[in-house]
Amino acid sequence: MKRLVISILCLASLTSVAQNPAPAKQQDHVIALMGGTAHLGNGQVIQNAIVLFDKGVITNVVDGTLVKLNLANGTEVIDVSGKHIYPGLISPASTVGLEEIEAVRATVDKQEVGVLNPNVRALIAYNTDSEIIPTIRNNGVLLTQAMPQGGAISGSSSVMMTDGWNWEDAVLKKDDGLWLNWPGYYASDFDLENFTRVVKKNDKRDEAISALRATFGDAKAYAAVSNPSPMNLRLEAMKGLFTGTQNLYVRADYAKDIVEAVQWAKAMGVAKVVIVGGEESHRVASFLKENNVPVILGALHRLPNREDEAVDLPYRLPGILQKAGVLVGLSYADEWWRTRNLAFQAGTAAGFGVADREEALKMITANNAKILGIDGLVGTLEKGKHATLFVSSGDALDMRTNVVEHVFMQGRKVNLDDRHKRLYRMYKEKYTK
Repeated sequence: MKRLVISILCLASLTSVAQNPAPAKQQDHVIALMGGTAHLGNGQVIQNAIVLFDKGVITNVVDGTLVKLNLANGTEVIDVSGKHIYPGLISPASTVGLEEIEAVRATVDKQEVGVLNPNVRALIAYNTDSEIIPTIRNNGVLLTQAMPQGGAISGSSSVMMTDGWNWEDAVLKKDDGLWLNWPGYYASDFDLENFTRVVKKNDKRDEAISALRATFGDAKAYAAVSNPSPMNLRLEAMKGLFTGTQNLYVRADYAKDIVEAVQWAKAMGVAKVVIVGGEESHRVASFLKENNVPVILGALHRLPNREDEAVDLPYRLPGILQKAGVLVGLSYADEWWRTRNLAFQAGTAAGFGVADREEALKMITANNAKILGIDGLVGTLEKGKHATLFVSSGDALDMRTNVVEHVFMQGRKVNLDDRHKRLYRMYKEKYTK
């Protein structure tokens, strides 16, 4: 019996090593990060910074060479001299937590059947046990927007923290916006035989727009009723579009589609429109600026989609939009498996036209926070905001030096172990024997 118990305990210990670390415990004492270079996320940098936080909230961010603070008894002081402090990076338009292994259907929960699904919520499908989440967290991505896919109206997204026991623990903002796949003039498919994109005319476009017009018309009328009875769950989910409490995220890439989608949404009474994708947004940058429409760009590390475009156009796109006065955020959109590299997209943008590295950093911190409507809570290192931040030994936008050493989520000190690190340790041991 003794041997059996020992064997079971050994197996249990082996199993536990292969699991994600447990979510962090609540902050129960003051923490001070001393001596690091603080990149505030709003374009400002403080050398020799002191960042204080307590009960999950930042209480002070000061220059240690100009201000002397008297730290309270029991304060945990962490010396981060020579290192860099950043606000948590924000990944919008993501299926992290909704998709684990693309080829295994049982691990994919990012869309529902049907075409018009405004009542579908990505929130309740968010899987905090995903092994992908710790890998993006350990590159500084501390917040992700879980977005639904499929159909014409996909459903609503929510902003999630990358630490928590379940979706109730992890959610930062519920149902921040509704997702619309705009039926453009052209549709593109990927031809696996010759590995190219095939663009063809969208023959079902008029029919799709008519269905959307009817749905949005009903939703606007429904939103005007103070206490509708009986309650319509599909239309109830769209009320925030007309009151300004929710964004309408429109997936559109072609310039003509972007203009038409924005004009259509405004005509239907939608208060806030955000373009997602926007591969040709540079062609209509002045229009986007005039209509105060932000853009969440997809992957920059790709080739242009037109043969006659400059090969580095995707790299320069954030800079072009920024100079035009458009609010720009960066994402990996449908390429969820590359989300951990979000910071390096900002680094690329900094080298191809964005004013400087701090402005590029804003595109994955303050800008994304403003677009998602969470800028009052996160996105910058400021007094009163959540202590959701990380410390890197080097420049977080450079893949050669981005080594995350500390992560705090609402002040909670997060364990930095993940599957990638476990595999590294395992094979390092194998080949160093």
